[in-house]
Amino acid sequence: MPIYLPEGIPAIQTLRYEHVDGIEGYGRDCARREDLLHIVVLNLMPKKEETECDLARVLAYSSHKIELSFMKLRSHTSKNTTAEHLERFYRYADELADEHFDGMIVTGAPVETIAYEEVDYWRELTAIMDWAHSHVRSTLYLCWGAMAALYHFYGISKYLLPAKRFGVFTVTPADLHHPIFSGFDDTFSMPNSRHTEIRRPDIEHTEGVDILAESAEAGLCICASRQHRDFYVLGHFEYPVWTLGDEYRRDLGKRDDVNLPQHYYPNDDPSAQPHCNWRAAATLFYNNWINHYVCRQEADENINV
Repeated sequence: MPIYLPEGIPAIQTLRYEHVDGIEGYGRDCARREDLLHIVVLNLMPKKEETECDLARVLAYSSHKIELSFMKLRSHTSKNTTAEHLERFYRYADELADEHFDGMIVTGAPVETIAYEEVDYWRELTAIMDWAHSHVRSTLYLCWGAMAALYHFYGISKYLLPAKRFGVFTVTPADLHHPIFSGFDDTFSMPNSRHTEIRRPDIEHTEGVDILAESAEAGLCICASRQHRDFYVLGHFEYPVWTLGDEYRRDLGKRDDVNLPQHYYPNDDPSAQPHCNWRAAATLFYNNWINHYVCRQEADENINV
């Protein structure tokens, strides 16, 4: 089904070039269409244009028509995305304060090693997370965004890893009958790229959070609020096949702790073409999120969508 992006955003041409079907544009001043699902992305990643493509790519295979919009912060100035791009295609969080959305995605950010309260936009971010509980049916938090939400809502700490958790890891669902895993195999693969982790005992001792999937090598991978309105994904389903390789080459020679991404290059040969073995699971995960949670009318009892 079609996915609608802000008219003129470069992701439209990029995804059409990749032969991703159903990519359309919408005007900023157009009236909101009631026949679309409205999903807003708080994009905290430094390379925002890449993240726009990554998320639109996985959402494009939904069985529902989606309008994707992008949110920006007043308390942070992006160093890697032009002000013109943000002005044309993003809206400030306070400009969206009176709107309601079917779904929201909060991305990761390269601030893992900084204490949450020392992140320059922490206060604004927590206000947005609180706002989402009354204005969004279901929110998907990714990587650092997931850790930040777990800390804000439940006081769950993050822990610095001795080495970056970097690669593609086998993940096992705790319950294949859970709606988010409808149609999944017994295990699936997910890219990870992070310096910190959330630990199982902290989740087990927290009322209101469930562990949905974990990895023998990568630890906790997916958690959810007991009400199943918020999902916390510690990996990167949305990554295309080349991203881990790009990160490896970017950091090589610049950092002392750079290792090959695990289970990524055939025979650990960085000159070999990596294979994507998580695309089907990623598409299924996002479809299940939309079908079972973003579209779930029961959530409207607690919000004013």
